[in-house]
Amino acid sequence: MGATITTNATAVDPIIAGKGYVHPEFLVSTDWLAEHLDDPSIRIVESDEDVLLYDTGHIPGAQKVDWHLDLNDPVLRDYVSSEQFEKLLRQKGIDENTTVIFYGDKNNWWAAYAFWVFQLFGFTNAKLLDGGRIKWEQEGRPFNIDVPSFPTTNYKAPKRSDDEIRAFFKQVAEHSAAGKPLIDVRSPEEYTGERTHMPDYPQEGTLRGGHIRGARSVPWARAANPDGSFKDANSLRAIYEDEKGLKKGDDIIAYCRIGERSSHTWFVLTYLLGYDRVRNYDGSWTEWGNAVRAPIEKGPEK
Repeated sequence: MGATITTNATAVDPIIAGKGYVHPEFLVSTDWLAEHLDDPSIRIVESDEDVLLYDTGHIPGAQKVDWHLDLNDPVLRDYVSSEQFEKLLRQKGIDENTTVIFYGDKNNWWAAYAFWVFQLFGFTNAKLLDGGRIKWEQEGRPFNIDVPSFPTTNYKAPKRSDDEIRAFFKQVAEHSAAGKPLIDVRSPEEYTGERTHMPDYPQEGTLRGGHIRGARSVPWARAANPDGSFKDANSLRAIYEDEKGLKKGDDIIAYCRIGERSSHTWFVLTYLLGYDRVRNYDGSWTEWGNAVRAPIEKGPEK
């Protein structure tokens, strides 16, 4: 896991190292980023649920990646092709020698989602800003509205590979039938079937409430501190291992409603706890809850 990087942006942030993660090199603190805003070897990328938020002010030097327009194919229910991804990164001044720092709103939901999509193309020279936009803002750090531009690169994207970190409906059905670990990261009310959407959000097309058979409920937010940063490794192990019984060698699939909250949990399990086999089911409950004859369960975890 990870990439061989030679820039000065690669040293492990000592603040992150103190949290005990298996792969601390995939996170940076707000202190670290504040010290590297002028580092030519990094590119800062903001990816938000609120796609208009970037225009109101962003971390100096940050560029916007719109999760819907930039990462999803406009026609096929899938992610962009290698050619589309290659064009995006070239336009953003990113290549293999560039360290990309992702951050965003909602405690990095969509930043983790963008990070995950980059991994589908094998772009491992990437990190998340611990705490995301909310922590940066709470600390009174600078924002501006300037949209930076960087020299176009000659980045060449490899063929996208979904096998290692992405799960599809049939695979999830087989996983459930085999009794393998499924982690439902939605709110408790979504898990039980009391709601078909997140609190304070509109109904977004799911016909049935409940969860996939055998799924364990671990709402994504349990992994986060009040300031949006990730809890330390011991606290995370207490949740996922002591409470839910997960083990490092498990074959795990995480899901939510459309894959963004489960990207956050995928990041926790893969990089912070170092699990070897974690996949994100981006079809999630929007697909499963509408699929004909897809078995579901209602009520609290058994």
